[in-house]
Amino acid sequence: MVSLTPNSSFSLTLRLEIPNRVGMLASVTGAIASSGGNLGQIDLIEQTRDFSIRDITVDAASTEHAETIVEAVKALPEIKVMEVYDRTFNLHRGGKISINSRIAIKSVSDLAMAYTPGVGRICTAIAQDPEQTYNLTIKQNTVAIVTDGSAVLGLGNLGPEAALPVMEGKAMLFKEFAGIDAFPICLATQDTQEIVETVKRIAPVFGGVNLEDIAAPRCFEIEKLLREQLDIPIFHDDQHGTAIVTLAALVNALKLVNKSIAEIKIVINGAGAAGVAIARLLKKAGAETIWMCDSKGILSTQRPDMTPEKLEFAIDKMGGLAAAMSGSDVFIGVSAPGVVTPEMVRSMAKDPIVFAMANPIPEIQPELVTNDVAVMATGRSDYPNQINNVLAFPGVFRGALDCRAKTITTTMYLEAAYAIASLVKPSDLNRQHIVPSVFDERVSVAVAGAVQRAARQEGIAGN
Repeated sequence: MVSLTPNSSFSLTLRLEIPNRVGMLASVTGAIASSGGNLGQIDLIEQTRDFSIRDITVDAASTEHAETIVEAVKALPEIKVMEVYDRTFNLHRGGKISINSRIAIKSVSDLAMAYTPGVGRICTAIAQDPEQTYNLTIKQNTVAIVTDGSAVLGLGNLGPEAALPVMEGKAMLFKEFAGIDAFPICLATQDTQEIVETVKRIAPVFGGVNLEDIAAPRCFEIEKLLREQLDIPIFHDDQHGTAIVTLAALVNALKLVNKSIAEIKIVINGAGAAGVAIARLLKKAGAETIWMCDSKGILSTQRPDMTPEKLEFAIDKMGGLAAAMSGSDVFIGVSAPGVVTPEMVRSMAKDPIVFAMANPIPEIQPELVTNDVAVMATGRSDYPNQINNVLAFPGVFRGALDCRAKTITTTMYLEAAYAIASLVKPSDLNRQHIVPSVFDERVSVAVAGAVQRAARQEGIAGN
């Protein structure tokens, strides 16, 4: 069974009434520690001669673990549990985003200019020159985050309503890291043509479209059709965002082990949207030996169940993941928890690089192979080297919107990856620091600049 580390995804606040005597608070913190909880902030809410009321924040590893911690505190004599707050649910309550006006309406003249009758002049100007939409409306800085809810995180086909919290979060990241106004579009259909037609019909409002959490292989076809039929950037973050950040991390990891991307053997486990996109971008970056696996093993030309995307990377070999990993230099996992064993890692070539990016539980827990790998990365924020798409997509869209690119190309992905990698100075590069922090303010600016330069070099910039 895979053990989990307490993290803020399962964070609680316990409001407790504690007798105002020496040692009573210590009994609470001791019970939390004995239950495996990670103690956070302690706030004093009220205090009298007889008791104190405190809010105690605790990180747990799962819902069940959180319940165990609460029960341990409840079992303490004289400690009264007044309330228990799930901090993650509280954060989402009422939604995480809102729409705010950029200008204030404080007078009749303000109203006349912002709305009728003055707005009619703006409508006429756009009708005469549709390009003015970019100058006179929100289109220049607005992205649609489109999903059908068919592949929500690692949770599966949950539908559009259950996908909405993720899309809201995505909109927050666009705003926070790149100043872009993004809005969730959760569609009540999983039909490829209906999705394409719907996006085409709403496209006049948006400067770009970010496809999100759409299952493979349908996501490939939707992206392809939208790119063919629209003249605004279409970006599937599960594919291209993941690929960009993975390449950035690999560029720096290879520097540490002094290996060339053209000479190494790379094994990718997971042949869905992310896996295929990673393989394509690594190939573009110069990788020559890529073995891909899915739940049935190596993608082989001898297997009859290959989709066109899988067939693109099929090889004349058969076997399981363990066979594929033997002698490999790099393992990249975008698959399922716990599918890699320490023995499989030890079978790799000297100075192996392991990117175990399944979330929330990686393909192998880093602590199991600490001494067996040269570089380890995951998709989690509580381990070093988090490979997080937020390093890529805000800057990619910032650059594409700013130069009014008609599309987003593989060259733009490459340049974005190299820009991210370049932000880790050689003097700072080490096995626990191969990518910049998601909070590094240089990231979005560097990626946007790289994307704009690539767009202009390829002649697809609109200004």
